[in-house]
Amino acid sequence: MSLWDNIAADIAAATGKQAELSGQITTGGGCINQTMRVRYGDDSYFVKLNSASRADMFAAEALGLRELQGSHTLKVPEPVCWGDDGESAYLVLEDLELGGHGDLAALGEGLAAMHRVTRKRFGWDTDNTIGSTLQINSCEHDWVGFWRTQRLQFQLELAARNGHGGRLQAQGEKLLQLFPALFADYSPLASLLHGDLWSGNYAFDESGRPVIFDPAVYFGDRETDLAMTELFGGFSADFYAAYCAAWPLDPGYATRKTLYNLYHILNHFNLFGGGYLSQAQGMVDRLLAEC
Repeated sequence: MSLWDNIAADIAAATGKQAELSGQITTGGGCINQTMRVRYGDDSYFVKLNSASRADMFAAEALGLRELQGSHTLKVPEPVCWGDDGESAYLVLEDLELGGHGDLAALGEGLAAMHRVTRKRFGWDTDNTIGSTLQINSCEHDWVGFWRTQRLQFQLELAARNGHGGRLQAQGEKLLQLFPALFADYSPLASLLHGDLWSGNYAFDESGRPVIFDPAVYFGDRETDLAMTELFGGFSADFYAAYCAAWPLDPGYATRKTLYNLYHILNHFNLFGGGYLSQAQGMVDRLLAEC
């Protein structure tokens, strides 16, 4: 069977409907996946495509969307089916009409409610990806240890394997030893996180309801999601006011947000190179001055 025959068969199995698959239209996707809209009878679906080696990435994304759905807070696209045909991997999602206008305060309130969903340990049931980079989610009771080994150390070691040692590694090693000082008076809960919440991963549907998508789900400090919202331009003042009205932030967040965003800048450096190296080094230096 062809790729589209496989996708049609999986949609049929998931929905119980028999129809023809047609009208594949390429959409403007990101730099990782190819994205398309397809017709299946009278219904429309949003399809992500990548190489078959990325099948686990799509499976983890689908499970992450289901995890977020289970919080009954913010809207996410329904994962319909996913798999591969040996050459291409695919993820079929509910096709939402996005691009409407909405109130960012509702996103802030919804995110705070989502963060109220907690577990006893940090991590998640499966590893997933941040961008296209493996994200390890082995469960731990110790948040500081989790962030050290599964987030910062992982990215620093990846940079070293990519040939980037020197000052970044030396200062990074110092930070791995010293950053626990930033948690002297702060013990986070293991909150349900989107994991990659920047401005490109939310929108509003036609009714004005906020929708979040493309997650990198795990359970961790809620500050990590808030920090990510500030990394690439930030969200509106209404968003932060609504979030803090629902669940105020600890004063130490002002410093720790740099620690949390360092993970994402290191990941961008490992994926794209360029000026992210100097940005990462500057963040490490600022954090060492605070420890």
